[in-house]
Amino acid sequence: MELVLSFSVKSKLLISGGVIASAAAIWHLLCIWGGPSWFAFARAPKQIIDSAQQGTLLAPVGTIIVAGLMLACTVFAFSAVGLIRKVPLVKPALITIALLCTLRGLIGIPAFATATGVDIWQIVASTVWLYVGVCFIVGSIEHSTALKSGT
Repeated sequence: MELVLSFSVKSKLLISGGVIASAAAIWHLLCIWGGPSWFAFARAPKQIIDSAQQGTLLAPVGTIIVAGLMLACTVFAFSAVGLIRKVPLVKPALITIALLCTLRGLIGIPAFATATGVDIWQIVASTVWLYVGVCFIVGSIEHSTALKSGT
């Protein structure tokens, strides 16, 4: 028996947003293993880097919470397109995630140029989160349309 899944372009965008969110979650979790230099490379706040250096719980617990939120984004995206079973509150979650990711992408734009020059990391991170935000916007529109039409 062959399982064939065909998705619309909008669903594929939402899937790609979910994959990126899960990859970002894994990256965040790897920072715990990598230590203070990884947190610094990832542009973590100073308090998180200090916590990693001092061995306190702020860095690992905060990172696990952030990674959990990113994995939740993946769950909602995959649920909306039918890759996994339906979870509650998909519609409001998709809209919230779309707004937060888009805002994260746009907030980084003024930070592209710093006193020390152009921050390539900020450009990449902001561009990626803006893309994810757009994916979730498109996906939430398709999900809402599908709900209205009963599919």
